Amino acid sequence: MNLDSIRPAIDAVAAACRVARAVQQDLQRVQKITKDDRSPVTVADFAVQAIVALALREATGEVLIVGEEHARVLRQPAHDAVRQAVVDAVRMVRPDVSSDTVLDAIDACDHDGTAHQYWTLDPVDGTKGFLRGQQYAIALGRITNGRVTLGAMGCPNLPTDRDRSFETPDPDGAIYAAAAGAGSWQWPSRPDGDLQPIRARIDAAASDTFRVCESVEAAHSKHTDTERVAEHLGVSVEYARLDSQCKYAVVARGQADAYLRMPTRKEYVEKIWDHAAGSLIATEAGAIVSDITGTPLDFAHGPRLEANRGIVCAAAGVHPMIIRAIAELGIAAAV
Repeated sequence: MNLDSIRPAIDAVAAACRVARAVQQDLQRVQKITKDDRSPVTVADFAVQAIVALALREATGEVLIVGEEHARVLRQPAHDAVRQAVVDAVRMVRPDVSSDTVLDAIDACDHDGTAHQYWTLDPVDGTKGFLRGQQYAIALGRITNGRVTLGAMGCPNLPTDRDRSFETPDPDGAIYAAAAGAGSWQWPSRPDGDLQPIRARIDAAASDTFRVCESVEAAHSKHTDTERVAEHLGVSVEYARLDSQCKYAVVARGQADAYLRMPTRKEYVEKIWDHAAGSLIATEAGAIVSDITGTPLDFAHGPRLEANRGIVCAAAGVHPMIIRAIAELGIAAAV
């Protein structure tokens, strides 16, 4: 694979992984400084967004980014401790950066998703996984004319060894990257030397067991609907429940047959930063990604997937069966 087109994104995500990992491994100290049990993820969110914005700007010039965070709260005197913790985190990879530069970089990620080409970033996807010391992702995707064309995703705790448990954080983690039409690739996020990426591919081997990824949190995906689909298909199920877009990577590398995100309420609309990078990585590995009706994901509606409901990411041989089961069970009609 020629990684030149996506190298700036890979480098930005790799630097962000280093900082997010350090914050996660020092949760108690950050909580003590900021006097808030949830502040470590806040510090990581802001720091990662600043690092990625600064890296892309330096590598590519002025860029448009749809991000989750805004620095207005950090500019308030009441949040001096959090602001300083964010700046200190960014200085792990940019020792000379000023506080104003960090805040301005965070605020620069305010694009509304209307341009024909822009980036979208989820700085810490999987908040609860981050706070539990488990799986989360740093997900950066590039959207061109309503389609995801580049994706880079850091999974700092995801083992590249498929036999290892998701529950135990990996010391190296993994990075995934994909470009439209050029395949999906993986390598450790802290490689020794000039380690070459390995192709990520869907496992086409037949199995009597349906290996499915879904969210740990029942609020994010209706687990009972996943169970109904499996029962309708008449297969036994192995569940892999983990947070974040790491689930797309698990499918992309053939460790699961599908990732299902079944809607929990009618009014919820998925955000583009929750799916852009991961969906391309899975697609380029051989998966089909759609909503629960089989409609391809449409990234042409700004920050939200307004034309879609739920997510089905699955190997090509499995995806049509899942969509058919959802339709026959009336799940799509209910949402």
